[in-house]
Amino acid sequence: MKIIETEELKKTFTVHIKAGRFRRKRTTVAAVDGVSLSIQRGEMVGYLGPNGAGKSTTLKMLTGVLQPSGGLVSVCGLTPVAQRIKLARRIGVVFGQRSTLWWDLPLRDSFELLRHVYRVPPAEHAARLRTCRDLLDLDSFADTPVRQLSLGQRMRGELTTALLHGPEILFLDEPTIGLDIVSKQAVRGFLAELGERGDTTIVLTTHDLADIERLCRRIIVIDHGRVVHDGSIDALHARYGSRRRVIVDLDAPLETPIDVPGVELESSTGTRLVFAVDGSASVGPLVSQLTASGTLRDLTIAEPEIEDVIARLYQQAAVRSLG
Repeated sequence: MKIIETEELKKTFTVHIKAGRFRRKRTTVAAVDGVSLSIQRGEMVGYLGPNGAGKSTTLKMLTGVLQPSGGLVSVCGLTPVAQRIKLARRIGVVFGQRSTLWWDLPLRDSFELLRHVYRVPPAEHAARLRTCRDLLDLDSFADTPVRQLSLGQRMRGELTTALLHGPEILFLDEPTIGLDIVSKQAVRGFLAELGERGDTTIVLTTHDLADIERLCRRIIVIDHGRVVHDGSIDALHARYGSRRRVIVDLDAPLETPIDVPGVELESSTGTRLVFAVDGSASVGPLVSQLTASGTLRDLTIAEPEIEDVIARLYQQAAVRSLG
């Protein structure tokens, strides 16, 4: 069942740019330029793009903060801006740089106040809070005023407040930005557990690609306001020519160069060789030739980094836009 659907969604802004010493001219900038997508109930989707690509603008239109300039959008069967109050009861939102907590109150009091704001029955509120307390380890700082919490503790509190009313969709905009390693692991573990349950749709926007690799089976990549990839991480690797690296240690230098289709010698330092293997090529023939040489001591296969794949995608998208 589709819980989020957009068709040719657009958002433009009018800006003034300098056109001389004393003059400025108005121009229209397309932040989102015809995004069409559908997200099924229970999916966990990574929504990626470089700075200025339109990620946060899209989320603001999906949550009813911004009015679209064109196209259609439906979230939980509602029109976000026109039915914003109804929608607010069915979604949870976490923006990494903005807080929904009461700064001078203990974290526990913020949770209780939000129970009244959303009119959540006490039993339901207690059950959801208990789950978050266990998974996010909240008890050690629940009585601490929010202003005294660390960034990691505050983010765990933000996630809890976004979920206490039982939203159907959770929108996350940079939820791990600025967090230390321990806090990131806690947040990722919690989101992974939430995703596995399948009763909450999660849309995750982040620059931390480790979050995406750990959590999302589907990724949507946006660039210059348009979708340039929608599919799995594996499909992204296959489409944009990601390359595995085979790191080889030998007992002695090779007498005969390796010649395997799709395999390129990337570097050679003494008896250590690094080969780049195209996504469509098999490592097997390379290993066979190395084994036959009689000098193979050790071999390691390094899977491609998603950062490299995303960078290649952006480069290709830029070339297409210039062409």
